[in-house]
Amino acid sequence: MRKKSPAASGLQLGSMADQVGYRLRLLQIAAFKDFEEKIYGYGSAPRYYGLLVIIEANPGSQQSHLAEAIHLQPSSLVPILDKLQNEKLIERRSSTVDRRSKTVWLTPQGVKILAQLRPLVAEHERRLTRSFSAAQKKQFLKFLQQADQDLQISSVMASSASAA
Repeated sequence: MRKKSPAASGLQLGSMADQVGYRLRLLQIAAFKDFEEKIYGYGSAPRYYGLLVIIEANPGSQQSHLAEAIHLQPSSLVPILDKLQNEKLIERRSSTVDRRSKTVWLTPQGVKILAQLRPLVAEHERRLTRSFSAAQKKQFLKFLQQADQDLQISSVMASSASAA
């Protein structure tokens, strides 16, 4: 049984009610719970679906580029890739450009699991956005992308300032 959000439970969110970051975090938790409740029996694949889709779209990408794409430190991505490799969803190969780095590829099993998950993910997306019109969903995605870009710009500016 799904737990109610603080607001649905009658609790006030206080000053957090108007904070985008907090609302995004609550939504992320709720969306992830819904997703996991409906999709089971696929090992780690549902948890790392987004990463697997990025690997599929960019076969042979370097681990460091994948980490950057999903906002993780490369060292944080390694145990995730270890798990996906142990489940035979991905394989890592030495880079032909730089033998010190690894590239990541989906295995045939990874391709098969992604194909099985796609309709389940589409159904989850329908539940998540059922009250949105197509235009609202498009606008919401645009806002999320803008917020992501704003954080990336802030991160670059902070790195530049600390290097100076």
